[in-house]
Amino acid sequence: MSIQENLKKVQSQIPSHVCLVAVSKTKSNEELMQAYQAGQRDFGENYVQELLTKNEQLPKDIRWHFIGHLQSNKVKQIAAFVYLIHGVESLKLLQEINKQAIKNNRIISYLLQIYIAKEETKFGLSFEECDALLASSEFAELKNVQLKGLMAMASFTDNQSLIQSEFQSLKSYTDALQNRGIQLPILSFGMSGDYQLAVACGSTLVRVGSLIFGERNYSK
Repeated sequence: MSIQENLKKVQSQIPSHVCLVAVSKTKSNEELMQAYQAGQRDFGENYVQELLTKNEQLPKDIRWHFIGHLQSNKVKQIAAFVYLIHGVESLKLLQEINKQAIKNNRIISYLLQIYIAKEETKFGLSFEECDALLASSEFAELKNVQLKGLMAMASFTDNQSLIQSEFQSLKSYTDALQNRGIQLPILSFGMSGDYQLAVACGSTLVRVGSLIFGERNYSK
């Protein structure tokens, strides 16, 4: 099937209120444009340099999501245009995003990354660390960043019940925060292998790459 057919198939399997981010890392401009011409506007990139190049060369109404592990010294390179930064997991990084947002006279939206997996390779804050961050005076001082929600990555496993329990733990935590008056419109978990389960567990943003574009080519 073509990229456009793949995209339409994924779109048909998620409700209209769920945002689909097409993960386009390592994919060519031509491949992105096939999805763009089918109406896709939200694209996710993992590498700053690749994102900079694509932002220069592709249509300006694309909403670029930075979904990789962002280093503080790279924030300034994407601060002028990035739509949403996923995976913020430290006050230090958040302070740098705020600093660069001020320089660019804008408010940058972001998601806090929560650690829900049973793996050492995943990043994120524990629920307790997130509570502490949200309650801190340093957090309250940041006026040029806007918390849009939480994101997490489940364990890399075929055990669907484990993945479901991890997703549900984040949904429960988000509900508890909203009961305390912290409004979080985005709850992001779910990728190519588990996005339908994620939506059933309450995800409002899924990141799908290989089901749309095919397997990634890291040799480029």
